[in-house]
Amino acid sequence: MATTQEPKEIAQASGSVIKQMSINNHEQVVFCNDNETGLKAIIAIHNTVLGPALGGTRMWAYNNEAEALNDVLRLSRGMTYKAAISGLNLGGGKAVIIGDSKKIKSEPLMRRFGKFVNSLGGKYITAEDVGIGTKDMEYVKMETNHVTGIPESMGGSGDPSPVTAYGVYMGMKASAKFAYGSDSLEGKKIFVQGIGNVGENLVKYLVNEGAKVTIFDIHEEKLIECAKNTGAIVFKGNDVYEADMDIYAPCALGATVNSDSIAKLKCSIIAGAANNQLEDELVHGNMLLEKGIVWAPDFLINAGGLINVYSELHGYNREVAMSNAQKIYDLTSSILRTAQDESITTIVAAKNIAEKRIAEIGKIKLSF
Repeated sequence: MATTQEPKEIAQASGSVIKQMSINNHEQVVFCNDNETGLKAIIAIHNTVLGPALGGTRMWAYNNEAEALNDVLRLSRGMTYKAAISGLNLGGGKAVIIGDSKKIKSEPLMRRFGKFVNSLGGKYITAEDVGIGTKDMEYVKMETNHVTGIPESMGGSGDPSPVTAYGVYMGMKASAKFAYGSDSLEGKKIFVQGIGNVGENLVKYLVNEGAKVTIFDIHEEKLIECAKNTGAIVFKGNDVYEADMDIYAPCALGATVNSDSIAKLKCSIIAGAANNQLEDELVHGNMLLEKGIVWAPDFLINAGGLINVYSELHGYNREVAMSNAQKIYDLTSSILRTAQDESITTIVAAKNIAEKRIAEIGKIKLSF
C-alpha cells in the first residue's frame, strides 16, 4: 500500500505486466486460459494484509486484453479500500472473464474458472459481479469452496444486490443530511444511471421515500421494466449530464465523473453504486471540491454487497448484513465532515482511514 497513484495511470503504464502491478503494489495477477470452454480470465490480488482477497467476477466483452487488465487492476485495488474502510478482515481482489456473457457463458466455462480459483488455495475468494449471477456461482461452487454469493438454497446469501443498494441508499441519505441539513429524499430529483440489479433496487428505495427519480440505461428493455415496476421516469434527453437533478447516482460502469461531465453537472450530490466513478482521483476529486459537489466515495457506500458476502463466510443472516450496511450512513457522515474540516477531498479522507487500518494491522500481520 506504499504507492497509491491514480487508477488512470495504470492504463498509461508501458512495459511489462509486473510494471503495471507495481504502480499500486498489487501482489499477484493470474492469467487463465482454457481452449475447450473458451475461458479467458484474469484474477488480480491487490492486498491480503487484512485477510484473503474477496471480490466478484465480472464478465465483459472488453475490446482487448490490455483493457481487461486495466479494469481488473483498478477493481481489485478498490476492493482493498472497500474492505478496509468497512472494518472487514478481508483483502482486495477481483476477476474478469473476457467475453459476452449472453453469448459464451456456460456451465463448463464457469466450472473451469472455478478450478482456477481453487488453485489459489483460498488467497482469493470469488463472488458475482456484472455479467455473473448466483447460478454461475453455483457452478463455480462445484469446483471450489472459495466462493460466496451462492444461492440461498445451498446455504449462501443469494443475490447481494439488495444489500448493496441499501448501503448506497444510506450513503446518499447521509450526503443529503450533510448538503441540505436533512436526510429526507422526498421531492429530491435523483438521476439513476444504470438499471442493473443494484440500480433497480436503489430506485425502489428512492421512489418509496417520495423522490422524483429519473432513470437511464443502455438496455431499453430494462428501463421500460423498471419504470413500469417503480413509477420512475425514463430519461428522454440527449445528454445525461445536462439533466435536471439534485443528486446524480452512477450505477453502471466507472469513470463517468470526468472533466466533461463535471462541467455539465448541476447537481449538489454524487452518490451511486458504480466502482471507480472518478476517471482521475486527484484531478476530478479536486474539481468536485472546487465546484461544491458533495461526492460520497464509491468504495465506501457500495460496500453493502461485500458486507453481505462476508457475512456468508461466518454463517449468513440477512438481518445482520442489513444492519451492518446501515452503518454506512454514520461512516459517510464522518468522512464528509472530516473532508470539510481538513479542506481535503472526500476520497482522500476515505483512503486515509482505509490505509491507516491496513498499516496498523500490517505491523502485526504482514501477509495472509
